[in-house]
Amino acid sequence: MNPHTQWLTLTWMLLSGIAMGVVFDSYRVLSIRFHFARWSIHMLDVLYWVASALFIFRVLYASNRGELRFYVFLGLLLGVWLYFWAFSVTTQRFVVMLLKIVRRLTLIVNSILRILIVHPVLALYRLVRKLVRWTWALIVFLGRMLIYILMPVWKPLVWLIGPLKARWRTPELLVKLGIRLKNTAKRWFGRR
Repeated sequence: MNPHTQWLTLTWMLLSGIAMGVVFDSYRVLSIRFHFARWSIHMLDVLYWVASALFIFRVLYASNRGELRFYVFLGLLLGVWLYFWAFSVTTQRFVVMLLKIVRRLTLIVNSILRILIVHPVLALYRLVRKLVRWTWALIVFLGRMLIYILMPVWKPLVWLIGPLKARWRTPELLVKLGIRLKNTAKRWFGRR
């Protein structure tokens, strides 16, 4: 293996060590911030190390066809050490800041959705419900007024039809339909 490939591999391993540190600190901040259960932290630790090993193997394979040499481990250790020495605090602060930004954006989007969608739909629903109630009350009022106005004509007509009414039997189907319509009207338009 030529020196160029060795230096390239060392550089890639150094960068991979830094990347492993960034992911580890981000994961650590997230697990503290979201209070993961203890059993899940152990499982996530195993997943982190498996993913790191696969990542390192992929980078190593791309840089020198997967040959393990001393400088590979040296590059990884130097990368991790450099990260924790120089960038760890900055990464943790950045992740915390990013979480705050995401939280604020979520609150803003939630507020916008409530203002633009939820509140207008609820207001429209309440308006339609009130309009239907008022319309029904108006229909009932007008019907009662019509009955009151037609009462002088209606009573003699009822008196004339009285003998026929005594013999009239309303079909059972019409009685059930009337009861069902009455119950539905009470359910829909009744006071709550």
